[in-house]
Amino acid sequence: MQAVLVDGILESLRIGVGFLWTAAWAIIMGLVITSLVQVYVSKERMANVLGEGDLNGLTKATVFGAASSGCSFGAVAIGKGLFKKGAHAVNFLAFMFASTNLIVELGLMILILLGWEFLLAELLGGIILIAVMAVIVHLTLPENLFEQVRQELNHSDNEQGITEDPTCGMEGKDEYSLVTDGGETLKFCSEGCLETYQQEAASSGGWRDELLSWGGWYKVGNQYRKEWSMIWKDIVAGFLISGFVIVFVPQWVWNTLFIQGDGLLVTAENAIMGVTIAVLSFVGSMGNVPFAVALWGGGVSFAGIIAFVYADLITIPVLNVYRKYYGWKIMLYILGVFFVTMAFTGFLMELLFDAFGIVPDLAGGETASEQTYFELNYTFYLNIIAFVLSGALLYVYRRGLGAPGQYRDPVCGMRTDDSGPSLTHENETYYFCSNQCKRTFEKHPSEFAHQHPQVSEEGESHDDH
Repeated sequence: MQAVLVDGILESLRIGVGFLWTAAWAIIMGLVITSLVQVYVSKERMANVLGEGDLNGLTKATVFGAASSGCSFGAVAIGKGLFKKGAHAVNFLAFMFASTNLIVELGLMILILLGWEFLLAELLGGIILIAVMAVIVHLTLPENLFEQVRQELNHSDNEQGITEDPTCGMEGKDEYSLVTDGGETLKFCSEGCLETYQQEAASSGGWRDELLSWGGWYKVGNQYRKEWSMIWKDIVAGFLISGFVIVFVPQWVWNTLFIQGDGLLVTAENAIMGVTIAVLSFVGSMGNVPFAVALWGGGVSFAGIIAFVYADLITIPVLNVYRKYYGWKIMLYILGVFFVTMAFTGFLMELLFDAFGIVPDLAGGETASEQTYFELNYTFYLNIIAFVLSGALLYVYRRGLGAPGQYRDPVCGMRTDDSGPSLTHENETYYFCSNQCKRTFEKHPSEFAHQHPQVSEEGESHDDH
């Protein structure tokens, strides 16, 4: 019995890590593209153009969301900022849908792990999701309630001194703040966003000039690092959970939860159950794609899989964030609107794809346990290219090539200026990116004191020459 359990665990890990290896290049390339878009596509504060719930505002919210990050919690936080500044309820909800369903990295993952039919359903369904949601909200919107909550939210945040990060719209923190030349105090959600703002303030020229400079690639590397920091836990959890679900969840469980057979009622039940499983799964962002592979392998219908993938905005942790931001009434309203929208769109996608005869056939394909994941094929070579690109971006960021600041943290090598933590050791003043690096230096100064704190014009420490 123990040997069987160990074999099952090892097989679960093989499948989960195998899925991750198969999709790694797609995730990395998608995040690089997203980082380029985030850095070089102008994203002026959108609240001014999202204030009206018309088609123009809805379209802009969709485009803005598709160009944003794929993190569920990030989308919700930015949506809150847009809502506070006057965005219509339809538009900030559309922004959240687009930023979690129409982004590049998610599409590549779906294409690699599930196939082109699911990618088409995700893209077409993402647009239909937004259209259906807009109709439902316009028909049922408790306008007075939303306006009252908006006022209360602004009043509460002002009382608590909460301000939005000017680079991403998430909640700013006191430890990441600066005072501009005009005397305005800006707060940022993280050190990365503070660096982004400083870099943008110091940069000049268009995006073509930027891409030919270290400073431009430093910004891309910084954004790439931030994108990974938001989603890596969801991705790893999703892939590992999928392996365990495939190996340890018996077929009768899926047959019980998802009615088998044909007909409209079966399709509708599968779509509703797909959303329900997503709510209870706690896996959000892109982590639900490998979980969807496990469901597909368990015989869940096309409608159930598509509805499941749509539903990362109403997992229990995300619902709790809605409750904290807007209160119970609006949280329940968002849950109701999103649940109906996602289940209906999943149901509609199966009917549409069935009419065109393009619902994928699960029979005939290799199961996850039968597949060989680690081979010298195109996946291997694409992963090598992706890893090299990822390493290069992180190297540019960690070395601070082109970053603002004339000093280099002797512990981690990051560029910094004289506004952060510092200390003097043997008549030399060192500057640090964080208090953690400063404490590390204080414990073992002899390991780091040979690094010259000043950075030369070429972007390297003097002692590097």
